[in-house]
Amino acid sequence: MKNNGLSNSLENLHILSNVVTRSISAENFNGEKGCGGMATEGTGAEPSRDLGLGWKVSPSLRLPGNSVTEIANIEGPGMIQHIWMTIGRLAGRDVWRDFILRIYWDDQEWPSVEVPAGDFFANGWNEYAHVNSLPICTNPSRGFNSYWPMPFKKHCRITMENRNPETITLFYQIDYALGKFEDDDIGYFCACFRRSNPTVGGIHTVIDGIEGKGQYVGTYMAWQVNSNVWWGEGEIKFFMDGDTEFPTICGTGTEDYFCGAYDFNIQGQGYTEFSTAYAGMPQVIRPDGLYRANTRFGLYRWHITDPIRFEKDLRITIQDLGWRSEHRYHPRQSDIASVAYWYQTLPTKPFEPLGSRDDLEVI
Repeated sequence: MKNNGLSNSLENLHILSNVVTRSISAENFNGEKGCGGMATEGTGAEPSRDLGLGWKVSPSLRLPGNSVTEIANIEGPGMIQHIWMTIGRLAGRDVWRDFILRIYWDDQEWPSVEVPAGDFFANGWNEYAHVNSLPICTNPSRGFNSYWPMPFKKHCRITMENRNPETITLFYQIDYALGKFEDDDIGYFCACFRRSNPTVGGIHTVIDGIEGKGQYVGTYMAWQVNSNVWWGEGEIKFFMDGDTEFPTICGTGTEDYFCGAYDFNIQGQGYTEFSTAYAGMPQVIRPDGLYRANTRFGLYRWHITDPIRFEKDLRITIQDLGWRSEHRYHPRQSDIASVAYWYQTLPTKPFEPLGSRDDLEVI
């Protein structure tokens, strides 16, 4: 059994390796060995004034309004193994769509990850939902965690954009390993955000324009239903390696793709939240008869044990489909935001423009 230490599981945790572990945070911006907790100024300088050096002097960053802040710059080869963060609030409200997480691999000028922070961590509605899955965990209260393995050969750069005009606090920690890979056959982690508000023609495009060899590993959706009756009849479709009009993989319904059944409805209980290792609907935001006029859902599906492999290209769509009178299907006009997660060879293609702050706003 071989293990280069860049990827761990219960099967190989006991195998020793020659890689080294490092961690970046506001207490050690560069992840240098033996340099944590050396700050003499920072967001904790006032409460630590009686204790001094080494006593939580710089636990967080201030992200100025309308700015981009680099939070990691790492020379490889290596692998990001865990990202934790929590973002401050404004007037008691979360505004996670205002924060854009971007990750750049090796020498590529454009990001391979470009996603609003909340959506990346399966919390797309600016309201906390407890997610208990293998690659993504969100824990009380508003603790975001990613365990997606993110290998890189040369370089990793991570930034956070604050699109809000106000300065906000970011607590974060990025844990990674540095060392050589056993082989060169690695895929680079990618994640892309898309929003249809509303959908046009009853279709939401989860991702398109992927070129290269890789494997698709997950979907998150923040789905607002804008009409009555059951909404989740739509099929998800995976067009790969030259597929045109018809896909290679065609699902049977929205709740089926997210590993539920029969409207996520337990009789007498209605929509029922759940969160498991590979799939979940951890969030149902219900109308309140006043300002909450529509039902909103947060759903995820991780293809960890069943990755969708492609050789040349990939495009994914899902139908926004429900019911109308006389037992007929009805294309809808929902507000659907999604995050696609996959691994592929470099270079990746530049993503479509993310849109303005207003384009992403949760209204």
